[in-house]
Amino acid sequence: MNWNEALKNNITRAEELRTYMRLTSQEEEHMTRILERFPMTVTKYYLSLIDWDNPEQDPVFRMSIPSVRETDLSGDFDTSGEADNTVLPGLQHKYAQTALILSTHRCAMYCRHCFRKRLVGISDDETAGNVDEMTAYIGSHPEITNVLISGGDSFLNSNQTIRRYLEAFSSISHLDLIRFGTRTPVVLPMRIYDDPELLDILASYTKIKQIYVVTQFNHSKELTPEAVRAIRCLIDAGVIVKNQTVLLKGINDDIPVLGTLLKNLTRYGVIPYYIFQCRPVSGVKGQFQIPLTEGCRIVEGAKHMQNGQGKCIRYAMSHVTGKIEILGPVSGGKMLFKYHQAKYERDLGRIFSEALAPGQAWL
Repeated sequence: MNWNEALKNNITRAEELRTYMRLTSQEEEHMTRILERFPMTVTKYYLSLIDWDNPEQDPVFRMSIPSVRETDLSGDFDTSGEADNTVLPGLQHKYAQTALILSTHRCAMYCRHCFRKRLVGISDDETAGNVDEMTAYIGSHPEITNVLISGGDSFLNSNQTIRRYLEAFSSISHLDLIRFGTRTPVVLPMRIYDDPELLDILASYTKIKQIYVVTQFNHSKELTPEAVRAIRCLIDAGVIVKNQTVLLKGINDDIPVLGTLLKNLTRYGVIPYYIFQCRPVSGVKGQFQIPLTEGCRIVEGAKHMQNGQGKCIRYAMSHVTGKIEILGPVSGGKMLFKYHQAKYERDLGRIFSEALAPGQAWL
């Protein structure tokens, strides 16, 4: 079956999990209430990676199956100010050089740590609908040198839609590259290796304008032979593959686990370039965030395990004021930070320190 047919077999309801795990009627009812607010969809492929003998300790389970802790709605639904950066429906322009397109609200799998819980799988109010209007905006802003087509998951768009984006943006002279944000290599790799049309489209357009795929592997358990096959297909098509990992409590908040993931990514030709602090999103904050001091210890330990290629990573947070690199602790109980990207000119490259409260996980 093709990838679209495979998605029709996704697990989306609490009762469907009975095949895989024991749920009391009370647990099933509670999960159903969670899913009314934060939907679930999980591919059969991704479910097959779970150790069902010990699911609560399994990283894949924790990233894909709802927890009772999702009822903690402390935090915010828009932690990086995406609404304020929206210039057209579906088009954000926060950093001068980058245009971000929310191309769809669909994903092959809804991550439980998703920072767009307000949108993904629920609403298409903030997603793109007019390619011509977006192309005109980007074409009239020569400071924009790259476009990031995200979502949801940009590879959940049809091949025709992907081609339309590439055709439109490849003709803009001041763009250096085009990026696609997708987790399909992780949760639905057959979307890539079983779709020669998609690979032909990517191979054709990357000769005109370099294409990057930015994906998100968070644990080595996700780097299966199928995932590696998808990666190889992208690389063979001339696409550059990079990875952003989210630091997640109970999943990769361990030096050997995170360090092994980074080593395996570079082994397979994927460039790891960000370790992101998990955002304080409602339904996520209490479940997945770890303190900044602990995060620094883990990231530095994992970095120590790498060769020069793996040491390129930056530990950062996507803050409402910009992308802030988390440099590490200094004397007096403070931590040092630097603006890697800034929304406001006054913050460009600015280094600053903050005194952190015990357990503090965000600025």
